[in-house]
Amino acid sequence: MIELEMNSLEETTALALELGRRAEAGMVITLDGDLGAGKTTFTQSFAKGLGVTRHVNSPTFTIMKVYTGRLPLYHMDVYRLEGSGDDIGLEEYLNGEGVAVVEWSELIAESLPPERLAITITRTGDDSRRFELTPIGERYITLCEGLKS
Repeated sequence: MIELEMNSLEETTALALELGRRAEAGMVITLDGDLGAGKTTFTQSFAKGLGVTRHVNSPTFTIMKVYTGRLPLYHMDVYRLEGSGDDIGLEEYLNGEGVAVVEWSELIAESLPPERLAITITRTGDDSRRFELTPIGERYITLCEGLKS
């Protein structure tokens, strides 16, 4: 696990942009943290790193939104989902050609692929956050090692 302290919105944006730039087809990024931790804000910058030009907002009531960039972005918010993600076909997107970003992933843990980048965001101040990145699988380990440099 890698812990990163981000002391401003700009630092958080830079982290998310870099992850978006490095993301590869088929990757799954999970985001967990309390309400207001910054999961959707992180996803907005991640999407820019993927080349998404549309405004990204929370798919809380629609469960998922798809955005076009250099790779498709499947942005999921499973907070209101009852049952597993399998019930509504999320598996297709978790194993798709794009990149899946899943907010509140702990609610569908049994439906997640075995390899992914799990990110927990903790609010430590108005604009500061602690990010715990847990890479599960070789390509996610490589992705995170690259972030340290």
